[in-house]
Amino acid sequence: RHRDFAIFWTGALASNTGSWVQNLTVPYVLYQITESAFWVGAATFAQFIPAMLLGPLAGSLADRYDRRKILLVTQSAMAVAAFALWAVWAVGVRDLWAILALVTLSGVIAGVNIPAWQSFVNDMVPRDDLLSAVTLNSLQFNAARAFGPAIAGLILNAWGPSWAFLLNGISFVFVLFALMLVKVRVPARATPLSGTVRAQFARAVRYTRTQPGIVVGMVAAVLVGFLGNPIQQFTVIFAEDIFEVNALRLGILNVALGLGAVLAAPLVSGWDQLISRGTLVRISLPAYGAAVAAFALSPNYWFGLVALVVVGAGFLTVISTTNTAVQVIVADRVRGRVLAFRIMAFTGAYPLGALIQGSIADVIGPRPTVAGAGLILLGIGLYMGVLRPTLLNRLDDPHDESVGPSAAAVQPS
Repeated sequence: RHRDFAIFWTGALASNTGSWVQNLTVPYVLYQITESAFWVGAATFAQFIPAMLLGPLAGSLADRYDRRKILLVTQSAMAVAAFALWAVWAVGVRDLWAILALVTLSGVIAGVNIPAWQSFVNDMVPRDDLLSAVTLNSLQFNAARAFGPAIAGLILNAWGPSWAFLLNGISFVFVLFALMLVKVRVPARATPLSGTVRAQFARAVRYTRTQPGIVVGMVAAVLVGFLGNPIQQFTVIFAEDIFEVNALRLGILNVALGLGAVLAAPLVSGWDQLISRGTLVRISLPAYGAAVAAFALSPNYWFGLVALVVVGAGFLTVISTTNTAVQVIVADRVRGRVLAFRIMAFTGAYPLGALIQGSIADVIGPRPTVAGAGLILLGIGLYMGVLRPTLLNRLDDPHDESVGPSAAAVQPS
Protein backbone atom coordinates (compact mmCIF):
# COMPACT_ATOMS: atom_id res chain seq x y z
CA ARG A 1 0.00 0.00 0.00
CA HIS A 2 2.94 2.37 0.49
CA ARG A 3 4.83 3.04 -2.73
CA ASP A 4 7.89 4.65 -1.16
CA PHE A 5 8.38 1.87 1.36
CA ALA A 6 8.06 -0.73 -1.41
CA ILE A 7 10.73 1.03 -3.51
CA PHE A 8 13.06 1.40 -0.54
CA TRP A 9 12.51 -2.21 0.55
CA THR A 10 13.37 -3.57 -2.90
CA GLY A 11 16.53 -1.48 -3.23
CA ALA A 12 17.59 -2.42 0.29
CA LEU A 13 17.10 -6.13 -0.45
CA ALA A 14 19.42 -5.94 -3.47
CA SER A 15 22.05 -3.91 -1.62
CA ASN A 16 21.99 -6.04 1.53
CA THR A 17 22.32 -9.17 -0.58
CA GLY A 18 25.59 -7.74 -1.88
CA SER A 19 26.64 -6.86 1.67
CA TRP A 20 26.08 -10.45 2.77
CA VAL A 21 28.21 -11.65 -0.12
CA GLN A 22 31.03 -9.57 1.37
CA ASN A 23 30.15 -10.56 4.96
CA LEU A 24 30.91 -14.18 4.07
CA THR A 25 33.85 -13.45 1.78
CA VAL A 26 35.84 -11.38 4.31
CA PRO A 27 36.01 -14.06 7.06
CA TYR A 28 36.57 -16.69 4.36
CA VAL A 29 39.68 -14.97 2.96
CA LEU A 30 40.98 -14.03 6.41
CA TYR A 31 40.76 -17.62 7.61
CA GLN A 32 42.53 -18.75 4.44
CA ILE A 33 45.31 -16.22 5.15
CA THR A 34 45.68 -16.67 8.93
CA GLU A 35 43.98 -19.99 9.88
CA SER A 36 43.04 -18.22 13.14
CA ALA A 37 39.59 -17.81 14.66
CA PHE A 38 40.91 -14.75 16.50
CA TRP A 39 41.54 -12.80 13.28
CA VAL A 40 38.13 -13.76 11.93
CA GLY A 41 36.68 -12.32 15.15
CA ALA A 42 38.93 -9.27 14.81
CA ALA A 43 37.41 -8.52 11.41
CA THR A 44 33.93 -8.62 12.93
CA PHE A 45 35.16 -6.36 15.73
CA ALA A 46 36.64 -3.89 13.23
CA GLN A 47 33.45 -3.86 11.16
CA PHE A 48 30.94 -3.28 13.96
CA ILE A 49 32.66 -1.50 16.84
CA PRO A 50 32.61 1.90 15.04
CA ALA A 51 28.80 1.80 15.15
CA MET A 52 28.98 1.73 18.95
CA LEU A 53 31.53 4.53 19.17
CA LEU A 54 29.69 6.76 16.68
CA GLY A 55 26.24 6.11 18.15
CA PRO A 56 25.78 9.49 19.88
CA LEU A 57 26.79 11.47 16.79
CA ALA A 58 24.82 9.24 14.40
CA GLY A 59 21.68 9.40 16.55
CA SER A 60 21.82 13.19 16.77
CA LEU A 61 22.28 13.46 13.01
CA ALA A 62 19.27 11.18 12.45
CA ASP A 63 17.10 13.39 14.69
CA ARG A 64 18.43 16.71 13.37
CA TYR A 65 18.74 16.33 9.60
CA ASP A 66 16.89 14.87 6.61
CA ARG A 67 17.38 11.11 6.98
CA ARG A 68 17.07 10.48 3.26
CA LYS A 69 19.98 12.83 2.53
CA ILE A 70 22.06 11.20 5.27
CA LEU A 71 21.44 7.81 3.69
CA LEU A 72 22.38 9.05 0.22
CA VAL A 73 25.74 10.26 1.56
CA THR A 74 26.51 7.20 3.68
CA GLN A 75 25.43 4.65 1.10
CA SER A 76 27.56 6.40 -1.55
CA ALA A 77 30.56 6.34 0.79
CA MET A 78 29.99 2.66 1.60
CA ALA A 79 29.94 1.92 -2.13
CA VAL A 80 33.33 3.60 -2.51
CA ALA A 81 34.73 1.51 0.38
CA ALA A 82 33.33 -1.67 -1.20
CA PHE A 83 34.95 -0.92 -4.56
CA ALA A 84 38.22 -0.13 -2.76
CA LEU A 85 38.20 -3.59 -1.13
CA TRP A 86 37.58 -5.16 -4.53
CA ALA A 87 40.44 -3.15 -6.09
CA VAL A 88 42.89 -4.12 -3.34
CA TRP A 89 42.12 -7.82 -3.77
CA ALA A 90 42.02 -7.63 -7.58
CA VAL A 91 45.56 -6.22 -7.81
CA GLY A 92 46.90 -9.08 -5.71
CA VAL A 93 47.19 -7.57 -2.21
CA ARG A 94 46.77 -10.32 0.39
CA ASP A 95 47.71 -8.28 3.43
CA LEU A 96 45.72 -8.83 6.63
CA TRP A 97 46.03 -5.22 7.75
CA ALA A 98 44.92 -3.76 4.41
CA ILE A 99 41.74 -5.83 4.54
CA LEU A 100 41.09 -4.93 8.19
CA ALA A 101 41.64 -1.22 7.43
CA LEU A 102 39.03 -1.22 4.66
CA VAL A 103 36.59 -3.25 6.75
CA THR A 104 37.04 -0.69 9.55
CA LEU A 105 36.44 2.20 7.13
CA SER A 106 33.22 0.56 5.97
CA GLY A 107 32.23 0.08 9.62
CA VAL A 108 32.78 3.76 10.39
CA ILE A 109 30.49 4.82 7.55
CA ALA A 110 27.92 2.21 8.54
CA GLY A 111 28.02 3.55 12.10
CA VAL A 112 26.66 6.87 10.83
CA ASN A 113 24.23 5.13 8.48
CA ILE A 114 22.42 2.68 10.79
CA PRO A 115 20.38 5.02 13.08
CA ALA A 116 19.16 7.02 10.07
CA TRP A 117 18.29 3.77 8.29
CA GLN A 118 16.31 2.41 11.24
CA SER A 119 14.50 5.72 11.79
CA PHE A 120 13.80 6.12 8.07
CA VAL A 121 11.28 3.27 8.18
CA ASN A 122 9.11 5.39 10.47
CA ASP A 123 9.20 8.23 7.90
CA MET A 124 7.62 6.14 5.14
CA VAL A 125 4.59 4.53 6.79
CA PRO A 126 1.85 5.61 9.23
CA ARG A 127 2.05 4.35 12.81
CA ASP A 128 -0.70 1.76 12.24
CA ASP A 129 1.59 -0.03 9.78
CA LEU A 130 4.85 0.46 11.68
CA LEU A 131 4.90 -3.07 13.14
CA SER A 132 4.59 -4.64 9.70
CA ALA A 133 7.13 -2.21 8.24
CA VAL A 134 9.73 -2.96 10.92
CA THR A 135 9.19 -6.70 10.48
CA LEU A 136 9.43 -6.42 6.70
CA ASN A 137 12.63 -4.41 7.11
CA SER A 138 14.03 -7.26 9.21
CA LEU A 139 12.70 -9.75 6.66
CA GLN A 140 14.52 -8.15 3.73
CA PHE A 141 17.72 -8.06 5.78
CA ASN A 142 17.40 -11.75 6.58
CA ALA A 143 16.27 -12.68 3.06
CA ALA A 144 19.49 -11.02 1.92
CA ARG A 145 21.20 -13.08 4.60
CA ALA A 146 19.94 -16.16 2.75
CA PHE A 147 20.55 -15.01 -0.83
CA GLY A 148 23.93 -13.35 -0.26
CA PRO A 149 25.85 -16.31 1.19
CA ALA A 150 24.37 -18.64 -1.44
CA ILE A 151 25.66 -16.32 -4.16
CA ALA A 152 28.97 -15.93 -2.31
CA GLY A 153 29.40 -19.70 -2.08
CA LEU A 154 28.83 -20.08 -5.82
CA ILE A 155 31.16 -17.22 -6.72
CA LEU A 156 33.94 -18.26 -4.32
CA ASN A 157 33.77 -21.81 -5.59
CA ALA A 158 33.80 -20.82 -9.28
CA TRP A 159 35.69 -17.51 -9.63
CA GLY A 160 37.16 -16.52 -6.28
CA PRO A 161 36.89 -13.58 -3.84
CA SER A 162 37.56 -10.77 -6.33
CA TRP A 163 34.21 -11.21 -8.08
CA ALA A 164 32.42 -11.47 -4.74
CA PHE A 165 33.85 -8.12 -3.61
CA LEU A 166 32.96 -6.53 -6.96
CA LEU A 167 29.35 -7.71 -6.73
CA ASN A 168 28.96 -5.99 -3.36
CA GLY A 169 30.14 -2.68 -4.80
CA ILE A 170 27.69 -2.91 -7.69
CA SER A 171 24.80 -3.76 -5.34
CA PHE A 172 24.86 -0.26 -3.81
CA VAL A 173 23.52 1.14 -7.09
CA PHE A 174 20.10 -0.34 -6.30
CA VAL A 175 19.62 1.29 -2.90
CA LEU A 176 20.97 4.64 -4.12
CA PHE A 177 18.49 4.58 -7.01
CA ALA A 178 15.68 3.73 -4.58
CA LEU A 179 16.62 6.60 -2.26
CA MET A 180 16.52 9.04 -5.16
CA LEU A 181 12.99 7.88 -6.07
CA VAL A 182 11.28 7.91 -2.66
CA LYS A 183 9.38 10.82 -1.19
CA VAL A 184 8.93 10.52 2.55
CA ARG A 185 6.51 12.08 4.97
CA VAL A 186 8.63 14.07 7.42
CA PRO A 187 7.28 13.75 10.99
CA ALA A 188 7.04 17.00 12.93
CA ARG A 189 9.48 17.06 15.85
CA ALA A 190 8.10 18.21 19.17
CA THR A 191 11.13 20.33 20.07
CA PRO A 192 14.25 21.49 18.27
CA LEU A 193 17.52 19.91 19.29
CA SER A 194 20.01 22.06 21.17
CA GLY A 195 23.24 21.62 23.04
CA THR A 196 26.21 19.43 22.21
CA VAL A 197 25.97 15.95 20.70
CA ARG A 198 27.01 14.57 24.09
CA ALA A 199 24.21 16.45 25.85
CA GLN A 200 21.62 15.38 23.28
CA PHE A 201 22.63 11.76 23.64
CA ALA A 202 22.69 11.96 27.44
CA ARG A 203 19.06 13.11 27.35
CA ALA A 204 18.18 10.09 25.22
CA VAL A 205 19.93 7.75 27.66
CA ARG A 206 18.06 9.29 30.60
CA TYR A 207 14.82 8.93 28.66
CA THR A 208 15.56 5.26 27.94
CA ARG A 209 15.94 4.55 31.66
CA THR A 210 12.36 5.73 32.19
CA GLN A 211 10.99 3.15 29.71
CA PRO A 212 11.34 -0.44 31.04
CA GLY A 213 10.09 -1.94 27.78
CA ILE A 214 12.93 -0.29 25.84
CA VAL A 215 15.48 -1.40 28.45
CA VAL A 216 14.31 -5.03 28.29
CA GLY A 217 14.42 -4.94 24.48
CA MET A 218 17.98 -3.65 24.57
CA VAL A 219 19.11 -6.27 27.10
CA ALA A 220 17.72 -9.07 24.92
CA ALA A 221 19.50 -7.62 21.87
CA VAL A 222 22.80 -7.47 23.80
CA LEU A 223 22.45 -11.13 24.83
CA VAL A 224 21.84 -12.16 21.22
CA GLY A 225 24.74 -10.02 19.97
CA PHE A 226 27.30 -11.21 22.53
CA LEU A 227 26.41 -14.89 22.89
CA GLY A 228 24.53 -15.92 19.73
CA ASN A 229 25.44 -13.76 16.76
CA PRO A 230 29.17 -14.71 16.62
CA ILE A 231 27.97 -18.03 15.20
CA GLN A 232 28.11 -16.27 11.82
CA GLN A 233 31.90 -16.15 11.90
CA PHE A 234 32.12 -19.71 13.20
CA THR A 235 30.39 -21.11 10.10
CA VAL A 236 33.66 -20.46 8.25
CA ILE A 237 35.68 -22.30 10.90
CA PHE A 238 33.25 -25.21 11.17
CA ALA A 239 33.11 -25.60 7.38
CA GLU A 240 36.91 -25.64 7.12
CA ASP A 241 37.99 -27.60 10.20
CA ILE A 242 34.97 -29.56 11.53
CA PHE A 243 32.83 -30.48 8.53
CA GLU A 244 35.68 -30.20 5.95
CA VAL A 245 33.45 -28.92 3.14
CA ASN A 246 34.07 -26.56 0.20
CA ALA A 247 33.10 -22.89 -0.24
CA LEU A 248 29.76 -23.77 -1.82
CA ARG A 249 28.67 -25.78 1.23
CA LEU A 250 29.97 -22.98 3.46
CA GLY A 251 27.59 -20.67 1.61
CA ILE A 252 24.74 -23.11 2.18
CA LEU A 253 25.42 -23.06 5.94
CA ASN A 254 24.84 -19.31 5.90
CA VAL A 255 21.82 -19.73 3.64
CA ALA A 256 20.31 -21.84 6.42
CA LEU A 257 20.57 -18.88 8.81
CA GLY A 258 18.72 -16.64 6.39
CA LEU A 259 16.18 -19.30 5.47
CA GLY A 260 15.24 -19.77 9.13
CA ALA A 261 14.71 -16.04 9.46
CA VAL A 262 12.50 -15.92 6.38
CA LEU A 263 10.41 -18.83 7.65
CA ALA A 264 9.95 -17.10 11.03
CA ALA A 265 8.89 -13.75 9.56
CA PRO A 266 5.16 -14.61 9.15
CA LEU A 267 5.04 -15.62 12.82
CA VAL A 268 6.45 -12.25 13.87
CA SER A 269 4.36 -10.04 11.60
CA GLY A 270 1.23 -12.07 10.93
CA TRP A 271 0.35 -13.27 14.42
CA ASP A 272 1.03 -10.08 16.36
CA GLN A 273 -2.65 -9.72 17.27
CA LEU A 274 -2.69 -13.22 18.80
CA ILE A 275 0.77 -13.54 20.36
CA SER A 276 2.24 -10.72 22.41
CA ARG A 277 5.79 -9.49 21.87
CA GLY A 278 6.71 -10.67 25.36
CA THR A 279 5.46 -14.18 24.62
CA LEU A 280 7.37 -14.37 21.33
CA VAL A 281 10.65 -13.52 23.06
CA ARG A 282 9.83 -15.81 26.01
CA ILE A 283 9.69 -18.74 23.56
CA SER A 284 12.30 -17.75 21.01
CA LEU A 285 15.20 -16.63 23.23
CA PRO A 286 15.81 -20.00 24.96
CA ALA A 287 15.07 -21.83 21.69
CA TYR A 288 17.73 -19.69 20.00
CA GLY A 289 20.28 -20.56 22.67
CA ALA A 290 19.47 -24.28 22.43
CA ALA A 291 19.88 -24.19 18.64
CA VAL A 292 23.28 -22.48 18.90
CA ALA A 293 24.44 -25.24 21.27
CA ALA A 294 22.98 -27.91 18.97
CA PHE A 295 24.96 -26.55 16.02
CA ALA A 296 28.16 -26.58 18.07
CA LEU A 297 27.61 -30.23 19.02
CA SER A 298 26.29 -31.38 15.64
CA PRO A 299 27.71 -34.78 14.61
CA ASN A 300 27.76 -33.95 10.91
CA TYR A 301 27.21 -31.23 8.32
CA TRP A 302 23.53 -31.96 7.72
CA PHE A 303 22.59 -31.87 11.41
CA GLY A 304 24.42 -28.54 11.65
CA LEU A 305 22.48 -27.25 8.65
CA VAL A 306 19.14 -27.97 10.32
CA ALA A 307 20.33 -26.42 13.59
CA LEU A 308 21.25 -23.22 11.74
CA VAL A 309 17.74 -22.95 10.31
CA VAL A 310 16.43 -22.85 13.89
CA VAL A 311 19.19 -20.39 14.85
CA GLY A 312 18.10 -18.07 12.03
CA ALA A 313 14.45 -18.29 13.06
CA GLY A 314 15.29 -17.54 16.69
CA PHE A 315 17.50 -14.62 15.73
CA LEU A 316 14.84 -13.01 13.53
CA THR A 317 12.14 -13.46 16.16
CA VAL A 318 14.11 -11.99 19.06
CA ILE A 319 15.76 -9.13 17.17
CA SER A 320 12.72 -8.12 15.12
CA THR A 321 10.34 -8.33 18.10
CA THR A 322 12.58 -6.33 20.44
CA ASN A 323 13.33 -3.79 17.70
CA THR A 324 9.60 -3.41 17.07
CA ALA A 325 9.00 -2.95 20.80
CA VAL A 326 11.52 -0.11 20.92
CA GLN A 327 10.13 1.49 17.74
CA VAL A 328 6.56 1.33 19.05
CA ILE A 329 7.30 2.53 22.60
CA VAL A 330 9.77 5.36 21.95
CA ALA A 331 8.56 8.95 21.76
CA ASP A 332 9.07 10.53 18.34
CA ARG A 333 11.14 13.40 19.71
CA VAL A 334 14.02 11.07 20.68
CA ARG A 335 13.55 8.28 18.13
CA GLY A 336 16.85 8.62 16.28
CA ARG A 337 18.96 8.90 19.42
CA VAL A 338 17.24 6.04 21.27
CA LEU A 339 17.57 3.79 18.24
CA ALA A 340 21.22 4.80 18.05
CA PHE A 341 21.59 3.80 21.71
CA ARG A 342 20.01 0.42 20.97
CA ILE A 343 22.25 -0.04 17.95
CA MET A 344 25.29 0.87 20.06
CA ALA A 345 24.32 -1.81 22.58
CA PHE A 346 23.83 -4.53 19.96
CA THR A 347 26.74 -3.62 17.68
CA GLY A 348 29.03 -3.27 20.69
CA ALA A 349 28.02 -6.66 22.09
CA TYR A 350 28.35 -8.48 18.76
CA PRO A 351 31.99 -7.62 17.85
CA LEU A 352 33.08 -7.96 21.47
CA GLY A 353 31.48 -11.40 21.63
CA ALA A 354 33.04 -12.33 18.29
CA LEU A 355 36.50 -11.26 19.44
CA ILE A 356 36.26 -13.03 22.80
CA GLN A 357 34.77 -16.21 21.37
CA GLY A 358 37.37 -16.23 18.59
CA SER A 359 40.16 -15.94 21.16
CA ILE A 360 38.69 -18.72 23.30
CA ALA A 361 38.21 -20.96 20.26
CA ASP A 362 41.91 -20.70 19.41
CA VAL A 363 42.64 -22.15 22.88
CA ILE A 364 39.92 -24.72 23.57
CA GLY A 365 38.43 -25.23 20.10
CA PRO A 366 35.30 -24.01 18.30
CA ARG A 367 32.89 -26.70 19.51
CA PRO A 368 33.11 -26.04 23.28
CA THR A 369 33.26 -22.29 22.69
CA VAL A 370 30.04 -22.08 20.69
CA ALA A 371 28.30 -24.73 22.82
CA GLY A 372 29.12 -22.80 26.00
CA ALA A 373 27.76 -19.56 24.56
CA GLY A 374 24.56 -21.30 23.47
CA LEU A 375 23.99 -22.95 26.84
CA ILE A 376 24.52 -19.66 28.69
CA LEU A 377 22.00 -18.01 26.37
CA LEU A 378 19.57 -20.87 26.96
CA GLY A 379 19.90 -20.48 30.74
CA ILE A 380 19.38 -16.72 30.67
CA GLY A 381 16.41 -17.12 28.34
CA LEU A 382 14.77 -19.59 30.72
CA TYR A 383 15.46 -17.32 33.69
CA MET A 384 13.88 -14.29 31.99
CA GLY A 385 10.96 -16.26 30.60
CA VAL A 386 10.11 -18.54 33.53
CA LEU A 387 11.43 -16.98 36.73
CA ARG A 388 11.00 -13.30 35.76
CA PRO A 389 8.11 -13.29 33.24
CA THR A 390 7.04 -9.73 34.09
CA LEU A 391 10.28 -8.45 32.57
CA LEU A 392 9.42 -9.64 29.06
CA ASN A 393 5.81 -8.42 29.45
CA ARG A 394 7.18 -4.86 29.33
CA LEU A 395 7.93 -5.36 25.63
CA ASP A 396 4.17 -4.82 25.12
CA ASP A 397 4.17 -1.33 26.68
CA PRO A 398 2.25 1.28 24.61
CA HIS A 399 3.68 4.17 22.60
CA ASP A 400 4.94 7.09 24.67
CA GLU A 401 2.78 10.02 23.59
CA SER A 402 4.38 12.54 25.96
CA VAL A 403 5.96 15.64 24.51
CA GLY A 404 8.47 15.95 27.34
CA PRO A 405 10.46 18.93 28.48
CA SER A 406 11.79 21.40 25.98
CA ALA A 407 15.18 20.37 24.72
CA ALA A 408 16.33 23.93 25.13
CA ALA A 409 15.44 23.84 28.80
CA VAL A 410 17.71 20.91 29.55
CA GLN A 411 21.26 22.12 29.14
CA PRO A 412 24.42 20.17 29.89
CA SER A 413 25.90 20.77 33.33
